[in-house]
Order: sequence, then structure tokens, then C-alpha cells
Amino acid sequence: MNEQKVIEVDSLVKKFGSFVANNNLTFDVYKGEIFGFLGANGAGKTTAIRILCGLSRPSSGKVKVAGIDAAHNPEEIKKRIGYMSQRFSLYEDLTVSENIELYGGIYGMRMKEIRTRTPELLSRLNFTGYADTLIRSLPLGLRQKLAFAVAVFHEPEIVFLDEPTSGVDPITRRQFWEMIYETAGNGITVFVTTHYMDEAEYCDRVTIMNEGRIVALDTPAALRQKYGTASVEELFVKITRPKKESV
Repeated sequence: MNEQKVIEVDSLVKKFGSFVANNNLTFDVYKGEIFGFLGANGAGKTTAIRILCGLSRPSSGKVKVAGIDAAHNPEEIKKRIGYMSQRFSLYEDLTVSENIELYGGIYGMRMKEIRTRTPELLSRLNFTGYADTLIRSLPLGLRQKLAFAVAVFHEPEIVFLDEPTSGVDPITRRQFWEMIYETAGNGITVFVTTHYMDEAEYCDRVTIMNEGRIVALDTPAALRQKYGTASVEELFVKITRPKKESV
């Protein structure tokens, strides 16, 4: 594993009034790593990701993303990352090429570079025949693949993927993970949330959150061995379900 840290989180706390959404989170993520972020709805994943993406400020603790302090300079973080939401984020009334140009511009790329690199991107995705197709006309699987490709088109240091394969078929899910591996192989760190526990097995390391806290962090194999489980899904249930009180 590359020892260069691209995300550094130390004692992160995020409060909304008296409610503690993130309770003393500490972890690091390394260059080129595929880092899985797991947890049930309400576990605090989305709140943490918003802070890491520069969309929200921590209440206390230290957070650095691509060397930038999230508490003092969150706007700079946005220039160094890519982001793909679980809700489809491309514009349905624009064509494939128009979306690439739009998001390339948003990410700070020059139009000459965008137009030079777009044919290569379309060819790599087997999208050459779709350049002038409206997004709304594409199947969901193709939309998600394009959304991911657009999120890393500007070659960010880190890309955040929030439930990227939600709702797509198994074949597309496999193709999507091939794209993730290729991206990580090019040195881009992939920070991914997923509710498909089998996908967690594809990550270099995983963090499991529960009620705002990190309750486990290691490689999938090491965690399975530590807790004596056959799968990450079994591990997740064992760690996060409420323990029955003895009578």
C-alpha cells in the first residue's frame, strides 16, 4: 500500500445541536487505496462524507483532505476531488458530450483540454455512438458508468462514490468495479460507500460505522478473521446489531 496519506481524520466530531452525528472519528486513507465506508442509514456516513468533500465543517477535531484543512479551507478541497452521488447527478436534458463539457468546466478544466480528451473517454467507455444522445435516453447502468467517468475526468486526487451501484444489474456492477480498480491503479484514491456487502470484499480496507462511531477498521480478510465470520455481511450484522441483554 502507498504510504502517502491523502485523507487524515483525527478525533472528528460533528454536532447538530445536542445530536452527535460523528463521534470522535479517527482514520487515514492512502493514495491509490479503495476505501470502503459501511454503515446503516443514520450511522453518520453521509455527514462524514460531506465534511471530507468540503460541504460541511467539523465541530471539532482535525480533518485534512489532499493536504487541505477542512475546517479552514473547504472550498479548496472541492477543486481536488471528484464526487458521484447515489442519486444520478448528470443532466438528463443534455447530451453525453454536453455533460462531459459541463462537468469538465465545473472541475476547472480548459475547454481545449476537454474537447481533446472527450473522444478518448467515449472510446474507452464504448460510448462513441452515444455522444449526441440525451442522458434520459440511456439505461441506468450506462448512466452510472458515465457519471463515474465524468467524476474522474479531471484526474482528481480522490473520488468519493456514494452508493454508486445502487439499482444496477450484476453485470454492470462488475463492470463498474473494473472501472474502480483501473482508477485506483492510476493512483486516484477511491472512497466508496455501499450497502452491497459483497462489494466491501473488493475494497483494500473497510470502515464500519454504527451510531456515529467507527466500530471496525481493517482489511476485509483481517476483520473476518478477527470476528470469526465467513463474509463481510455476516461481520456487519455481528458488529452492528444490538446485543441482547442477559436476564
